[in-house]
Amino acid sequence: MKKPAPILGSARPPIWREARIGLEAAALVRHPILRGKEVADGRGLPVLLIPGFLAGDGSLALMGNWLRRSGYRTSRAGVIVNVDCSAAVLTRLESRLERLVTEQGRRAAIVGQSRGGGLAKVLATRRPDLVSGIVTLGSPQLDPLAVHPLVHLQIVAVAMLGSVGAPRLFKRSCRDGDCCASFWEDLTAPLPRRVAFVSVYSRTDGIVDWRACLGPGADHVEVDASHVGMAVNPAAWRVVAESLEAFGKADERRRPVSKKSARRLQRAA
Repeated sequence: MKKPAPILGSARPPIWREARIGLEAAALVRHPILRGKEVADGRGLPVLLIPGFLAGDGSLALMGNWLRRSGYRTSRAGVIVNVDCSAAVLTRLESRLERLVTEQGRRAAIVGQSRGGGLAKVLATRRPDLVSGIVTLGSPQLDPLAVHPLVHLQIVAVAMLGSVGAPRLFKRSCRDGDCCASFWEDLTAPLPRRVAFVSVYSRTDGIVDWRACLGPGADHVEVDASHVGMAVNPAAWRVVAESLEAFGKADERRRPVSKKSARRLQRAA
């Protein structure tokens, strides 16, 4: 099992900066991008949205509504609180991704925030036939534990509860045991060249050490945002819009999913 080495575990991001989320949301309400200004039509490109640790689908609901108004076909991850075993979550996400691609007849893009970005990368590594590109928002690819100590305590608490039998929670063995061994291997593996990868990070992220987001093989884009606020930050939304537009154009030049493949995926789903 090859897990990411804890290279940044001593970092202490300025967590007080997370209080900016209210200001970021207010700025979004006033920003033209919320009304679709200078945002290209999505032309039906399917997009799967994956929330971060301790968050659910509702955390990306505003972004999802905006993308649908912009012509994208979005799908939620089906996550109430993102604290389950990575292997179990990925099985459910792959089924959703297959259904989404079958319905639209073309490869999907994935937007993942924080832990959701790591899940997006592994999903794209395993199923490049279904994914045109991924956008990760504040996702610590290099060291998933390069987070503020208070958040690290929450991770430890969830793992302890899962280890004593609490349902739908990851366990300590998910980090060091066999159940998620392939997840850690795929997280460190390079993405296939035909899958685009954009990693959005902020030097003023109050949760994640921004250096952990600079994984190899990604186009790194810096924004001025809080960690949680990337879901409502106008600058982050601009990167998402531009990335999805580029993914869609590149995918249109590729051969679409064949009817035979679509039928196979439908049976599997």
